[in-house]
Amino acid sequence: MGRWMKPEVYPLLAAMTFVTGMCVFQLTRNLLGNPDVRISKARRSMGVLFDNKEEGERYAEHGLRKFLRTRQPEIMPTINHFFSEEN
Repeated sequence: MGRWMKPEVYPLLAAMTFVTGMCVFQLTRNLLGNPDVRISKARRSMGVLFDNKEEGERYAEHGLRKFLRTRQPEIMPTINHFFSEEN
């Protein structure tokens, strides 16, 4: 980077870059995929849509949610199994 950047700043820079990336991802996802957001004039003129159930389900049931639905809700499965199994 340069001499003005101290090494102590790198973890903060990494964390802020990660959070900014998450925000950009979520804003882009909502802008392009959310059925309630209408950008083009043709879609805006439709007004309130009552027949967009499949579009809303496609947005809400994305791939990550489908993947996580098949997993057990554990944060650290290795540690949980180590302490829960009998020796």
